[in-house]
Amino acid sequence: MIKADHISKSFEGRTVLDDISVEFETGKTNLIIGRSGSGKTVLLKSLVGLHEVDSGAVYYDDVCYTQLTFNQRKAIRKDIGMIFQGGALLDSSTVVENVKLPLDLFTDQSEAEKMERVAFCLERVRLQGADHLYPSELSGGMIKRVAIARAIVMNPRYLFCDEPNSGLDPQTSVVIDNLIHDITREYNITTIINTHDMNSVMEIGEKIVYIHEGHKWWEGTKDDILHADNAELNDFVFASAMAKRARRAAR
Repeated sequence: MIKADHISKSFEGRTVLDDISVEFETGKTNLIIGRSGSGKTVLLKSLVGLHEVDSGAVYYDDVCYTQLTFNQRKAIRKDIGMIFQGGALLDSSTVVENVKLPLDLFTDQSEAEKMERVAFCLERVRLQGADHLYPSELSGGMIKRVAIARAIVMNPRYLFCDEPNSGLDPQTSVVIDNLIHDITREYNITTIINTHDMNSVMEIGEKIVYIHEGHKWWEGTKDDILHADNAELNDFVFASAMAKRARRAAR
């Protein structure tokens, strides 16, 4: 479980997050949605500790993360996996080297133990045989799967995903969504996904938090969202659907 307790964040006098309280559940795919500039990315970065909040607190299970020193946070950071929007792979490293990197940095495992874990993670994301390829030789979907393998190689308790479907075609997006959802269930991870993809919302949105102008405006499930009595949320859902149709028509 990860909990935001009345957190606020401002930049140069402009309030980006205003008194947000929300609990993200373990073993479920928790989605943060909202328009560009709504504050959803700042919320994600505040939860993971890339931004320090101005007030309020962030809890990882029963530990108040915001009150910990930099060194005290290291133990929790080892339990965090992160999937970045562009994959963030090292261009000069192979698939195996990219996935193994966290093990090289943060464990004392033998090379054989590391390679066994890497092989398991690559098999889990269905990338057997891609071991010695470089990022330039991979498709967009393969890059995201390598990023997922690297994110889970340390067997994290918490997984953060920043726009994991960005730049992917609809079929590949479904594959990535299902993979993240299955891994979340299988390993009982607290997974938080920042997304604007309404397909993701409707497919794997077990808990959805809608951010509007820095406020938590609505929360519920994918079953609730189509019947929500919330004008701003309804406008966002409708606009997202129309934009998707326009992009498909332009292809």
